[in-house]
Amino acid sequence: MKEHKGMRPQDIVILLKIIALRGKSWHNKDLASALRISNSEVSESLNRSSISGLTGPQKQEVNKEGLLEFLVYGLRYVFPAAKGRLMRGMPTAYSAPVLSEEFVVDDPYIWPASEESKKGVAIAPLYHTVPAACADDPVLYELLTLTDALRIGARSEEVVEKLARKIYQSDIS
Repeated sequence: MKEHKGMRPQDIVILLKIIALRGKSWHNKDLASALRISNSEVSESLNRSSISGLTGPQKQEVNKEGLLEFLVYGLRYVFPAAKGRLMRGMPTAYSAPVLSEEFVVDDPYIWPASEESKKGVAIAPLYHTVPAACADDPVLYELLTLTDALRIGARSEEVVEKLARKIYQSDIS
């Protein structure tokens, strides 16, 4: 077994993409293509996730309880979202559609993306290909924007409850 050298941001993106697939079968190349990540990065990520207990030994099933625990209690310390400058991009965190009705924010948060028109305070996505991948997958977009709300320090029950529902919804299919 390989040595675990710590999680990387793309590991979270890959685990959330597996959840967003809602039980559909997949291969590493499918994840790589959808997330615009190389096959080798996907393979290494799944190895790290397996070693950390966030996937099963076959790497096909996500340990949803463990992932949710990490997202709620550890993510903002390991992969914090530093606020950047005002620019145009794709809404995230409280500014994304999944949370925008419950929260009013003075300065919307965005992922920088030149093809988007929403103006706001930039925060870097967990991985640089996230905006493009989310443009093609609304479930992944919701999962990652809820995750970003936690990265910026949200501790509201609404955010955690919505994220938990989205994560466990894949069991319903």
